[in-house]
Amino acid sequence: MKVHVIPVGNSKGIRIPKVLLKLCHIGREVDLEVKGERIVISAVNKEPRKNWTKAFKLMREKDEDRLFIDDGMDSEMENWEW
Repeated sequence: MKVHVIPVGNSKGIRIPKVLLKLCHIGREVDLEVKGERIVISAVNKEPRKNWTKAFKLMREKDEDRLFIDDGMDSEMENWEW
């Protein structure tokens, strides 16, 4: 679908048909992301941590909840070279 880029104050904008907004579950806010020469518009996730508890339990069951960083790391930076 082609749409026209229109002036909006000192910026530019596009009109997105209501049916497309409804199909994509887009309300008053969106996430904008640039990928190459494309602008990707995504619905904002209103509950970003909604299923974390379930995901963490599953990680534990699969023994996938190990630390990525060694706990024995020299956090005081005494032996670090700069």
